[in-house]
Amino acid sequence: MASRNQNRPPRSPSNKKGGGAEELQSDKRRRIIGTDKMERQGRGRAPFGAVNNKAEASDAGSVEGSECSTVDFTKEEVEALLNEKMKKGNPFDSKKKIEQMGDLIKRLKLCVRWFKRVEEGYIQEKEKLQSDLESAQKKCIDAENEMKMKMRELNEVISNLRMTISSLEERITKEERDKLEAIDCYRKEKDARSVAEQMQASLSTELEKVRVEKSAAEKKAISNEDLYKRSQEYNMSLQQYNSRLQSDLETTNEAHKRLETEKSTIVENLSNVRGHNKALQEQLSSLKASQDEATKQKDILANELKCLREELKQIRDDRDRQKGQVHSLTGELAKYKEYTGKSCAQLDTLTSKTNALEETCTSQREQMNMLQQQLIAEREKLKMADLSVSETRTVFEDQKRIINELQERLAEKECQIIEGENLRKKLHNTILELKGNIRVFCRVRPLLPDDGHGTDMVISYPTSTEGLGRGIELVQSGQKYPFQFDKVFNHEASQRDVFTEISQLVQSALDGYKVCIFAYGQTGSGKTYTMMGRPDAFELKGLIPRSLEQIFHISQSLKDQGWKYKMQASILEIYNETIRDLLSPNRSSDQARTENGVLGKQYTIKHDASGNTHVSDLNIVDVSSASEISSLLQQAAQSRSVGRTQMNEQSSRSHFVFTLRICGYNEKTEQQVQGVLNLIDLAGSERLSRSGATGDRLKETQAINKSLSSLSDVIFALAKKEEHVPFRNSKLTYLLQPCLGGDSKTLMFVNISPDPSSAGESLCSLRFAARVNACEIGIPRRQTSTRSFDSRLSYG
Repeated sequence: MASRNQNRPPRSPSNKKGGGAEELQSDKRRRIIGTDKMERQGRGRAPFGAVNNKAEASDAGSVEGSECSTVDFTKEEVEALLNEKMKKGNPFDSKKKIEQMGDLIKRLKLCVRWFKRVEEGYIQEKEKLQSDLESAQKKCIDAENEMKMKMRELNEVISNLRMTISSLEERITKEERDKLEAIDCYRKEKDARSVAEQMQASLSTELEKVRVEKSAAEKKAISNEDLYKRSQEYNMSLQQYNSRLQSDLETTNEAHKRLETEKSTIVENLSNVRGHNKALQEQLSSLKASQDEATKQKDILANELKCLREELKQIRDDRDRQKGQVHSLTGELAKYKEYTGKSCAQLDTLTSKTNALEETCTSQREQMNMLQQQLIAEREKLKMADLSVSETRTVFEDQKRIINELQERLAEKECQIIEGENLRKKLHNTILELKGNIRVFCRVRPLLPDDGHGTDMVISYPTSTEGLGRGIELVQSGQKYPFQFDKVFNHEASQRDVFTEISQLVQSALDGYKVCIFAYGQTGSGKTYTMMGRPDAFELKGLIPRSLEQIFHISQSLKDQGWKYKMQASILEIYNETIRDLLSPNRSSDQARTENGVLGKQYTIKHDASGNTHVSDLNIVDVSSASEISSLLQQAAQSRSVGRTQMNEQSSRSHFVFTLRICGYNEKTEQQVQGVLNLIDLAGSERLSRSGATGDRLKETQAINKSLSSLSDVIFALAKKEEHVPFRNSKLTYLLQPCLGGDSKTLMFVNISPDPSSAGESLCSLRFAARVNACEIGIPRRQTSTRSFDSRLSYG
């Protein structure tokens, strides 16, 4: 435990004896070693001795400037600084000890500032790595989406090509079917030609019969001479008939010649059709890649053509033989002409179909060429897409590797941040221990219009380097009374200036320590304004709302490091030695029964083995934001007991106690902490004759003075290190027992009025604060637990 002798007020001559015993006992405490060891280490950065020389060379106005100079520390130097002890020397040389302790505190502040800079660098690098990681992930996602879109486009192109190929196959199948139909038509025509030849053969047989009959008739004419005349007449008729037959034969020959020319034309057209059919077969064979079948069909068609030519030659021979017999075939010739006309019509139809097939094949050939070109182009696109996909995969793998490296660096930086946070907490708590576990701040309120015009302040502040910002002087009856505390706020200090000085103490509650801050002073000295202020105005907020806002803000920022917090609040007041729950839903009915003499709900204070305080049947509310606590504070302020006295129009007639229990759990390190923040606004400490209270106000003042007297008895017993400390003499001291006599970090605000009429009360308050500043309690311990996060939240 660090000594607090330098914070004690000057003693009066009557207290020198007791003060000497206290000084002898304080000399046995821990000393802070000088900077010789650190100078002998010979590191490249500025040693602690150089930092000390800078701090000693600067005056009070340039202390902060020298401390803000860039100084680097290593882990070994920090450990050495934490384990540094005071040099052994003259135990009665308090000035040297104060200088050594001030030097150590300055170096610790430099170390803390260095750690803050390092922590800010880690945080910035972490944010940069996080942004790089997010951009890399975004690029990978964009590349994947682009690759998927390209794959979908290629699949659509491939499906379109497949549909086109299937339609071409259907067209080819249709062309083959039309070809087979043309072949069937040709076969039918051939069959018709054979039927015509059979009919011609039958006509030749009938002509032979006619010849036989003519010969028989000639024989009969020769044998019948008696019929000579008739035969001559008959012969003449026959000659006439023969001449007519000759003329008919000539016309028949001419018709036959015309028929021959038409037949030759038909044969030529048929040969042309067969040639086109052959070309069509060759084209279809090239499309289906069946050259063998096309060759066979070509041979068959050639043989058929040869047969047709032989048949045509035979027909010509038969025509020469049958020239003499054509006169009997006139009727049959008409039928043959009719049949030939039908054959020509069929041939014309076949020709038109062949031309249509040729046009269809040409268009299909062109379409196939276009489709082949499209297929080649799509294959090129597919190759390019494959190349782009491979490049995208390569880029994706590179980005994935970069992301893994960034994640590893991020994890490493998070580990460094956790180590730095632990080191910060250790340094922070070391500084607070060096400053003392019970610290005393003094705040002087400004003169008010009610204090009277033209009155001078009885408070002054020393301007010496030693007392600047820590000393205060009170003048009464021409005599000056000097005091020194850990910090003195003059009448011009703002609410923000006051809170800045205690913000590190509030941080200790989040780190797992018990913290108690209470305001002491006479009525009208500004206690409630210091603790509560005006919550509706930002600049006028007091310590309670500012502390809670800081706790919630820091707890939210620690979520990135894996911390989760659960907080519970309770508010009570001690009125006439009776505990009242200011958050009770039946607050008005309980207060009415108490005022009527009916025994209301009894609240019992209990302390467990861990130093935690529990009040039975007290309402404990789970809170998750500063706005929720603001509404609770407003509700409690409306329920608090106030009254009018000669000291103040609205005087607090009870002790106001706000308690915030903090449970934290780190999912990454599995670390668990439990902290408690007690913020207390005590009632006015003025004497009975000063307040002018009567009736109920008399009872209230007596109860307040009794509890505050018990508080002074406890402080004096702790200062004298007595075995028995009378905590149970009042509800207030028993409630504050873990804060005053345990392992809590405690801060007392003594509020002073500069009004000359309040000089006596102000002097009493300053003397009491000086005794508190000289008191020592145990070393604070961090509250940790191995229980689950939910089980730690079960308060009594």
